[in-house]
Amino acid sequence: MIANLPVLQVLIPLGCAPLCVLLRRRSLAWLVFLVAALGSLACAAVLARQVAAHGPLHYAVGGWAPPYGIEFVVAGYNTPVLLVVSAAAVAAAVYSLGSVRTEIDDRRAPLLYTFLCLTLGGLLGLTVTGDVFNAFVFLEISSLSTYAMVALGPRRRALPAAFRYLVIGTVGATFVLIGIGLAYAVTGTLNMADLAARLAAADSDRALYASVVFVFVGLAVKAAAFPLHAWLPGAYGESPSAVSTFLAATSTKVALYVLCRLTFTVFGAGLVFGTMPIGRIGLLAGALAAVAASAIACFQTDLKYLLAWSSIAQIGYILAGISLGTADGVSAAYLHLINHAVIKAALFAAAGLLLVRLGSVQLSALAGLGRRMPWTFAAIVIAGLGLVGVPPTAGFAGKWALASALIEAGQWPVLVAMLVSSLLALGYIGRVVETAWFREPVSAAEPSGAPASMTAVVWALVAVSVVFGLDAALPATLAESAAEALLNGGG
Repeated sequence: MIANLPVLQVLIPLGCAPLCVLLRRRSLAWLVFLVAALGSLACAAVLARQVAAHGPLHYAVGGWAPPYGIEFVVAGYNTPVLLVVSAAAVAAAVYSLGSVRTEIDDRRAPLLYTFLCLTLGGLLGLTVTGDVFNAFVFLEISSLSTYAMVALGPRRRALPAAFRYLVIGTVGATFVLIGIGLAYAVTGTLNMADLAARLAAADSDRALYASVVFVFVGLAVKAAAFPLHAWLPGAYGESPSAVSTFLAATSTKVALYVLCRLTFTVFGAGLVFGTMPIGRIGLLAGALAAVAASAIACFQTDLKYLLAWSSIAQIGYILAGISLGTADGVSAAYLHLINHAVIKAALFAAAGLLLVRLGSVQLSALAGLGRRMPWTFAAIVIAGLGLVGVPPTAGFAGKWALASALIEAGQWPVLVAMLVSSLLALGYIGRVVETAWFREPVSAAEPSGAPASMTAVVWALVAVSVVFGLDAALPATLAESAAEALLNGGG
């Protein structure tokens, strides 16, 4: 049974997707998605324990041995991502019990849960696959489903946001496919382990360099790395609350993981960070993202858009850690990836709760509501402090590890950019606090009741962020194991 878990990890959500459409009822479709999410999380937890105890697991799809068949690999470098994606799916499933009822028409709800299952399956498949073309297939499964989910958003700007995401995402996917094609032209194989072996023996040529550039740019688009981020504010800001909560924790994180996977275990850090200037470009892009996106977030009038721009800045932190190419840098990037997933999911979940209770997340509509909704805004403040990096939140642990790695590498300009970004984060989180607690209410009407499922998820995520800040042993262990596995070539 354990030997089949890598493929079951992917098949469970993909198999549940058509059931959501066939059942046609919101409650039944929700139950199917919940089962898919819980099944995925159970598989991820068991796989993580197996990998920690016995090393990497390999599964040959259809019994066709690699490099001729598709291989699924679960190792130290992807178990943190499997856990984050699966746990975020469970949180989104519970959260959606209250949010979908108020934001999505009952006739469309089964479609939403179908797309959630497909997105979950695509992201998990992208994480475990050991074949580069299969990675592209799973990338498109998750992306196409995400475009559709954004279009189901309750506000009028959802369709333009989904269309922009579709166009930019398609360009990114095309770049990835071209890069894969060039790598195949050089080596004649698509299996990642076989690619790595043949690339190590191959003479460097322009096709190989072009492959690295195309893959890096394509994945940078998918990860919303600055300045290729234009799709993210609208996609996060206009999608249904359950979708933005799930995507903020998973979508860009998986793209960054794939970038790590291909950089360290396929192309090789020597080529990417030594021969080619990809590391320097990544550090520059990360520093610019940290400052520019945080500055733009300070001027947003919509809470979801503010959080979306904040995500672009935090993605810059993770990209900078990866671009260092060191064990400390990659470990810090993984740690911040895990912690930011929890924090940002909590904040988007809280924003969705405000949308349900108030009908708006415009900052002007939040004036004075901190006194009427103290628990909701307390959750926003605690999670917001995590974005700033105030101890003892999880955000502090990730930023401290990244700052240490930057100092060790002598990257002082990037460190300064990170510190400036943290001060700007204090500014935009402080703006939300000031609006909610120190301004007079614009309306005397009382907010509507809070769905219990949504409130429970918000506080569960906030609690996890605090626990990871007080005791970072679990995420730090996962991050260090991931970095060690990547720098050892995937072992």
